[in-house]
Amino acid sequence: MSGLIIPEVEASDVAVVLVRPHVPGNLGSVARAARNFGVGDVRLIEPACSPDEEAYRLSSGAQGVLDAMVRHPTLVEAVADFDAVVATSSLRGRSERRWLSLSELPEFIGSLPNRARVAYVFGPERSGLTEEERSRASATVNVPTDPGFPTMNLSHAVAVILAIHRTFAASGPGASREEELAPSREIEGAIEHWDRALDAIAFYDTGHRERSLRDWRRIVAGRPLSVREVALLRGVANRILVSLRRIPPA
Repeated sequence: MSGLIIPEVEASDVAVVLVRPHVPGNLGSVARAARNFGVGDVRLIEPACSPDEEAYRLSSGAQGVLDAMVRHPTLVEAVADFDAVVATSSLRGRSERRWLSLSELPEFIGSLPNRARVAYVFGPERSGLTEEERSRASATVNVPTDPGFPTMNLSHAVAVILAIHRTFAASGPGASREEELAPSREIEGAIEHWDRALDAIAFYDTGHRERSLRDWRRIVAGRPLSVREVALLRGVANRILVSLRRIPPA
């Protein structure tokens, strides 16, 4: 669009993650939207479709982004190196934790430390992200579409989110902070550590282990965590396990 001035940001700190996309043409449209906002890192979660002739036509000058898309077997692996993971949805789930309105996204972005790496996760065209997939994110952005027609074209959703990120990532109180955030892989490691501790104290005796762990993840990792915070979480979980080994069975 002529006359639109887009401010510069460090594009290498941003990635688009597409979970199980099944329309090849959408890969091309997303590549073009990502390129519009200076993002070259687009990751695909299997099973994902492959680009076809229509995809290359729709990429319209962003073929390099389309060709560079990397496939990952799981969402956890795809976002392991990111400090903040933001899921997107047009529908609200059961939990009210970690939901951001679109108007709250700029504040969230601005609160992140300088050079924080952010992954924006988009679900399949027909179904969107599952509750389990959303639980892996630092936050979920609720895109305020018409309730009677809530599903956006994938590339349109990508463009909306990246436009907001590009506008606000270089400003805000977090831009001047140098606090080191823990990458997603470290947070998942801490959650797994707590899973062992909760199992050791028979927390799961009532059943529903997966749902309980998902709720625990929401409580603990409901925002980006610093390296120190993750170390503290793991230290507490480890102390629980060590203490239990010191107590003889009754």
